[in-house]
Amino acid sequence: MNKNILHLDLDTFFVSCERLIDSRLQKRPLLVGGTGDRGVVAACSYETRRFGVHSGMSMKVARRLCPEAVVIRGNASIYSKYSHQVTDIVKEHVPIFEKASIDEFYADLTGMDTFFGCYKYASELRAKIIKESGLPISFGLSANKIVSKVATGEAKPNNQLQIDHGYEKSFLAPLSIRKIPSVGDKTYQTLRNLGIDKISVIQNMPVEMLTSVLGANGRTIWKRALGIDNPPLIPFHERKSISIERTFTKDTIDMEMLRTTIFAMAESLAYQLRRGNKLSACISVKIRYSDFNTYSKQIKIPYSSADHVIIPQVLELFETLYQRRLLIRLVGVKLSHLVTGNYQINLFDDTEQMLNLYNALDKIRNRFGELSVQKASSMGAKTIGRFDNPFNGEPPVILAHRKQ
Repeated sequence: MNKNILHLDLDTFFVSCERLIDSRLQKRPLLVGGTGDRGVVAACSYETRRFGVHSGMSMKVARRLCPEAVVIRGNASIYSKYSHQVTDIVKEHVPIFEKASIDEFYADLTGMDTFFGCYKYASELRAKIIKESGLPISFGLSANKIVSKVATGEAKPNNQLQIDHGYEKSFLAPLSIRKIPSVGDKTYQTLRNLGIDKISVIQNMPVEMLTSVLGANGRTIWKRALGIDNPPLIPFHERKSISIERTFTKDTIDMEMLRTTIFAMAESLAYQLRRGNKLSACISVKIRYSDFNTYSKQIKIPYSSADHVIIPQVLELFETLYQRRLLIRLVGVKLSHLVTGNYQINLFDDTEQMLNLYNALDKIRNRFGELSVQKASSMGAKTIGRFDNPFNGEPPVILAHRKQ
């Protein structure tokens, strides 16, 4: 039986989310990512690409290339929300799918052509995603993941393309070698030095020539150029960890600011757990110093999603870990060993007042956004919130409610 593998990719996902929230950004050049000199472009609109801007580029360079672009730091919680929405739609309508990234999916539609028609079904799925999420999405449909991914790239923006069985090689032949998945800048330059610019050239080469230059990766690229590589579909599973990292625009030793940032990260992650009906049993803290040496430390805890359990442990880990007294470049917090479940009441420590407070705060956040309400001690962090001290076993006291 011929395989039918669908590849779905949300077009300029972060940009599309921002435009969905603020219609004034439509058709304007838009950059999403870090706003400082060390910032990186996480996503860019098609309007900026004619200036040579691309994702992964330094934000400083991108602003110089396209000075009229609107720059937005972005909001991970909003992007996760839309990603979950699309994931739920895909999960409901396809038997097996792989979530390759926050905005990219593969689905196995093999056998569906007998009863319905794979291309028709994929088209209706795409239309449903666009209607229910409001986000543009493109797809490619072919016999394997590699050709489908390339087809999606050729279909963009906001379109669809099917490559019929037996036409994979002729479809790929006129395309640039850059279109082959796994051909990065270094490999591309190596191939260009050999005079190879089109996939058709690779198709007509003996595989031994590529492997002599690129090693084992040469055989992979050769097979992909012929459209015969068949990596397996990895069925989607719920994530087992969540994390937040922050790279500072300037290396710092400001302990108040560092504790504030760590506190705000822990507060945000605890809320993410509760919103997703998850509990964590392992907390990790990471520090990267200005000399790029990186250290981390973790601790096991009883399954929890409560601020007053997680935040003090995070701060204690940070105090234990930070011993070198050097400038810090990056800090991060990670919650792992996730399981599905709601917060378990501690009969000895928890009070009805505390539990009601959590419920009330999360309702506000769910309605108005994660940053609409924060603990007063976490209002100083520039990116996610702000904080000073742990609760020291006391119930969280309040908070500032930002007007919408």
